[in-house]
Amino acid sequence: MVAAAGFRGCRGNGYTLGMDSVRFGRALGFGARAAAKTLVTAVDAATAPNPSGARKTADGRATTSVAAESTAARMGQKAAQTTQQVVLTGQGLKRGGKRFGEAVWGPFVKLSGQLWLELTGVFFGIFAVSAASSAWKMRGGLHETAGNHEAHMHLLLAVAMSVVFGYFCVSSFVKANRRGKRS
Repeated sequence: MVAAAGFRGCRGNGYTLGMDSVRFGRALGFGARAAAKTLVTAVDAATAPNPSGARKTADGRATTSVAAESTAARMGQKAAQTTQQVVLTGQGLKRGGKRFGEAVWGPFVKLSGQLWLELTGVFFGIFAVSAASSAWKMRGGLHETAGNHEAHMHLLLAVAMSVVFGYFCVSSFVKANRRGKRS
């Protein structure tokens, strides 16, 4: 009993002290009975035979009414139409998605390709200018003699590098210009 006295849940907090347990139980009982009646009614309706379905003839055979047959035929036609419409909608959605992708991404791909060519052209130009600057600094080794063979080879290498990277730079910008003019 001592342990229960220290437990906070045993003391009333004012909210539950004023609750009438008899009225609460009565309301809970009414609700439970109403829910049970609803459940029983739903089960009875689900297990009952279809009243507009099959009828029995005098010899005990089941027959269907003309209205039920025409309803079944209409439902079959409606299902076929819906299936065909779904297929057409799917094809139209696929076609529209492809056209949307071409409309949105086409210009982006074109511009990004052109930008990439211009960017590579700039880098080739930087290398070409760097090689031309080195060649200008080594211009004293233009005439090969026995003492400056190594300087002459460096000059020729710098000039060749400048020419090759200059060609790449110009050709990248020409390709970018052609790609920009293409529709």
